[in-house]
Amino acid sequence: MKEPRRGSLDYEGYDEPMASPAMYRRRLITSGAVAAGWLGFSLLLGVLGYHWIVGEPDWLDCLYSASMIMGGMGPVGTAPSTPAGKVFASCYALYCGVVLLVSVGLLLTPALHRLLHRFHVRTDE
Repeated sequence: MKEPRRGSLDYEGYDEPMASPAMYRRRLITSGAVAAGWLGFSLLLGVLGYHWIVGEPDWLDCLYSASMIMGGMGPVGTAPSTPAGKVFASCYALYCGVVLLVSVGLLLTPALHRLLHRFHVRTDE
């Protein structure tokens, strides 16, 4: 039976045959690329926010602060001095928590889907 044509993030249904290994690899690569793109965009958002909203003049320090927040290590150095900077830092930290959860979900989805689908594939026996 020929496998239906699908996009890389379009998964087969309960009663459809399991995707080929090539499609599985394509899904892994696509999920990784989407997660990496979203993480990169989020890091850029943090760097720009720390520079323009918080008022950190050094771009490398902005990158360091945004990276530490995204990595879950917490803020670096002193707290922002302006109200806008404090609001940005708080919102960015909450946003990064969501980004972490969603990116892990994106990375694990192809493998978990394949594992669960393997248990439910009907055989002709």
